[in-house]
Amino acid sequence: MDLNIHPPLPQRKDFRIGILGAGFVIDNCHLVAYRKAGFNPVAIASRTKASAERVAQRHGIAKVYEAPEQLLDDASIEALDIAVPPMRQLAFIQAACARKTVKGILAQKPLGMDYREAVQAVRACEAAGITLAVNQNMRYDQSVRAAKTLLENGAFGEPIFATIDMRGIPHWMDWHKELGWLTLRIMSIHHLDTFRYWFGDPRGVYCSLRTDPRTKFPHTDGVCVYILEYANGLRCVGIDDPWTGPAKEGCPADLRIGWRVEGTKGLGLGDIGWCKDPYTTPSTIRYAAIGDPEWQQPSWTESWFPDAFIGTMSQLLIALETGREPAISGRDNLKTMALVEAAYLSAASFKSVDPEIVRHAGPDGDVEKAPLGTPKWS
Repeated sequence: MDLNIHPPLPQRKDFRIGILGAGFVIDNCHLVAYRKAGFNPVAIASRTKASAERVAQRHGIAKVYEAPEQLLDDASIEALDIAVPPMRQLAFIQAACARKTVKGILAQKPLGMDYREAVQAVRACEAAGITLAVNQNMRYDQSVRAAKTLLENGAFGEPIFATIDMRGIPHWMDWHKELGWLTLRIMSIHHLDTFRYWFGDPRGVYCSLRTDPRTKFPHTDGVCVYILEYANGLRCVGIDDPWTGPAKEGCPADLRIGWRVEGTKGLGLGDIGWCKDPYTTPSTIRYAAIGDPEWQQPSWTESWFPDAFIGTMSQLLIALETGREPAISGRDNLKTMALVEAAYLSAASFKSVDPEIVRHAGPDGDVEKAPLGTPKWS
């Protein structure tokens, strides 16, 4: 069976891409993937020109701007790739929309500091006629795509129970210290979006949180456990554990991200290569159905980092050449952001929360800032 692990590619690969940001993910994932796919990054800007110059030299980018605003003013840029911390992203999206120079934007996840900001980003792009895609790149991990193909082909039968279990220690950045929140919007958002990709939208989420002892700056969500409840009875469980025991304090480590899908006719198990050393370790899958004498265990050389980033930019470029909405569109991503917000609300209220409460809690257009627990936006 063709597991469809490779994402569709645009027919036209020479769209002029402008890069906003010069951190690890741009340097080691985005641009490595774009060069591998034959895409066309032509200009870069960052908070400091020296950082942009270093990345430009490594990846053969011809134009380095003194400041982000100069990149946004460049009318030759067709696709804008934004990779900045979440507290700075909305302003850049709004600035690009005000100029109306680019045709499309690939934004980072999370799409803003909260659901309210995500709505503002989506509406700004729609008003400006700019296509917005969100870099939910775990959808393009090879084992995640393989599982999606098996689900669509009915190999597992009716899904009964699914899990994603992360026992990995993220490399928190200095800007994380400013947020007051952590794992749900930075890491769990990958897994919540993957559950949506596999199974659609749940009718409720029950979430429990505690702080991570290793992370000393203020945060509410270190270790996160959540259950997604589906109307057909399916239950999905996520465990996102950045503590994983004292792995950095002298204890032998057990670092991994695993997933499991159980159905009425079959079973699939995967291991994500992200928290391995090196970070380019391929993910794996093994699966079997009733009557199979043994596990099927296809393999590949690609990995989540950096190859999945081909898929996210491809979605934006395909949208630009066809006029179709990307699978990772900003409007679709509002459902992922609402699910994340509902998880925070659930943890605060000790009960299951329907993400639709977040999405439709107030009059259309009301994006007034509201404290967590009393959303007033739609």
